[in-house]
Amino acid sequence: MSEPPALFRLAFRPFFLLGSLFSIISLTLWAGSITGHLNLTVYGGHLWWHVHEMLFGFVSAIVVGFLLTAVRTWTSQPGLKGASLACLVALWLAGRLVLFLPAVIPLWVAALTDLAFLPLAALVLARSVVRVRQWRNIVFVPLLLAMTVANAAMHWAAVTGNSDTQYLAGNAMVMFVTLLMTIMAGRVVPMFTANGTGTEQVPAIGWLEKVALLTVLVAVAASFRLPGIPSGAVALCFFLAAFVHGVRALRWRIWTTFATPLVWSLHLSYWCISLGLFLYGLSEVTTAVTQSQAIHTLTVGAMGLMILAMITRVSLGHTGRPIKGGKIMAAAFTMMFSAFIVRVFGAFWIDNYANQILAASALWVFAHSCFLGMNAPVLTRPRVDGKPG
Repeated sequence: MSEPPALFRLAFRPFFLLGSLFSIISLTLWAGSITGHLNLTVYGGHLWWHVHEMLFGFVSAIVVGFLLTAVRTWTSQPGLKGASLACLVALWLAGRLVLFLPAVIPLWVAALTDLAFLPLAALVLARSVVRVRQWRNIVFVPLLLAMTVANAAMHWAAVTGNSDTQYLAGNAMVMFVTLLMTIMAGRVVPMFTANGTGTEQVPAIGWLEKVALLTVLVAVAASFRLPGIPSGAVALCFFLAAFVHGVRALRWRIWTTFATPLVWSLHLSYWCISLGLFLYGLSEVTTAVTQSQAIHTLTVGAMGLMILAMITRVSLGHTGRPIKGGKIMAAAFTMMFSAFIVRVFGAFWIDNYANQILAASALWVFAHSCFLGMNAPVLTRPRVDGKPG
């Protein structure tokens, strides 16, 4: 049987390529809408669309591309490829396109099209994990299904016009992805740090790893703001999580990575998790910090930078190339971190909110343009060592 085109030999290839490209398109349209240069007529309205498409469009594509690639390594089972992978990619693309046609596509058709992606990906992931009974990795299946529930709530908010539901659903997705990042970072950051810097790997402390996971789970629960729970208690949950993850990040020794962009970018993204959790706690007890600042620390700072670092590393490593970012990607990581600074703290020196959004979006677009310029040929060509994948 002949091999499929290189783009459809493993899930990371199309999802990293199209996810990165879509983030550029999405943020360009969002910036145009905010600055008044573009009248964005989309399903749910332009704010709903921005929140949904960055989380359930862009981030979901990267998460699925990563997990369906990693599960092949974890389980030694064949990865999704060829026509099956192309169909999953087409479903994701359809979910993006239908949201641009609210006057043509019935709302329920658009919602179901978009909602089908994550549970189908969870099914593919579960099939490989269950086949070899590798229960350690089954945790990602319920996490993908929880993201599906959050997505359903987002669509319900769009249909009913309920802004509170929209906020809770988007916030839930942010917290679910944060939980995923903390799990994956614990597995790879110490190893990547040791390999990239030539230093000894920091050993995991069992109880600290368990507490780190537990505190994020508690923060996820607290973020739903159940009736009767005071703001001070919610803040305490987030402060505790921020402290524990700060200790975890400190143990990983960021100071050994400053000469290695592919590693320091991961460390900075993880520090943004701790900072985001801390700012979220502060936003519960003071007006000096907004929850928007906390959320964008987790999305632009943590997710944005970690995604850019991981898709660069995976794209190189899984195509048989040396895992070296080079000067262009170092600039891209710097621009992404700058996008976080501008988006979260830019109001201190940029008076106009629209200009703040425009500047942060431009920095993001620059960073992902660098990634695509360097890695689009990598993702669309066969492995250089001739191996499958």
